[in-house]
Amino acid sequence: MSIPVVERICRFLLPGATEQPRVGAVVAGSADAENAGGSQDRVIDLTSVGIRWMAELLDAQDAVSAVRAARNKARASHGDLLAGHALADITLLPPVERQEVWAAGVTYLRSKTARMEESDFSATAYDRVYEAERPEIFFKSLGEKAVGPGDTVGIRSDARWNVPEPELALVMNARGIVVGCTIGNDMSSRDIEGENLLYLPQAKVYDRSCSLGPWITLVADETTIRTWTIAIAIARGSRDVFCGQTGVDKIKRSFADLTGHLWRSQSFPHGVVLLTGTGVVPDESLTLLPGDRVSITISGIGTLDNTVQTV
Repeated sequence: MSIPVVERICRFLLPGATEQPRVGAVVAGSADAENAGGSQDRVIDLTSVGIRWMAELLDAQDAVSAVRAARNKARASHGDLLAGHALADITLLPPVERQEVWAAGVTYLRSKTARMEESDFSATAYDRVYEAERPEIFFKSLGEKAVGPGDTVGIRSDARWNVPEPELALVMNARGIVVGCTIGNDMSSRDIEGENLLYLPQAKVYDRSCSLGPWITLVADETTIRTWTIAIAIARGSRDVFCGQTGVDKIKRSFADLTGHLWRSQSFPHGVVLLTGTGVVPDESLTLLPGDRVSITISGIGTLDNTVQTV
């Protein structure tokens, strides 16, 4: 039985380019292994056949078919099934354009427990929202402020306890339809949030506090996505100082529940990205330091790597 091709799209810059970002389709380095997802991946330039924005594909009636048609057209124009750029030869950008980025919290039992532990002041609120009909949803970032793979994420200079939060990110088009997923890092200052729940925006929203990438995987079936695993490793120098793993199946709320509340009484004319919460939480013994490397892997997508800097 043949393995179905999973379409992946990205934003990228060519070497030395000063022009607008380009849109690409990510394919494996051999024609018979397009699901491989590794160092042999190549990027087919879809801008060369007229695709200037990812939104043109995401807003199509059938995003997968639109990507496939553009990809095949680009390959045919080069006369080479393996036409494209090696990942090592381009700069991947965050796979977000004019979308806003929002986030849901307390969607995993571990996240609820950790946030209750970090703050006696707010513990009751976290306990209640985990069981409540209405989820916690908050604004995280403008798309233009998100950082991408290989870039730096920030830790606040006025915080003592800074952590990454590895999360599945749902990508929705302008019609509110989930068309794919990417990886998100919801950087957080836990001591600021723990001091007072009303400080949540300062703990969550600041320069380089949101990382997305490396691309959008066009899988929208929740049953499939819930089979994926989320893993994180934090490296300091030559050693890992933290590793953890969880499953998307541990998210308590359905995707329809989360996205439905997000779209209540508001619209997103350019689409929106929703981070779905974290189930891997470093304890108070670990805080990020400048130079640390954060790697987040979601089995159905790939790996998002960032280095840490103070902002």
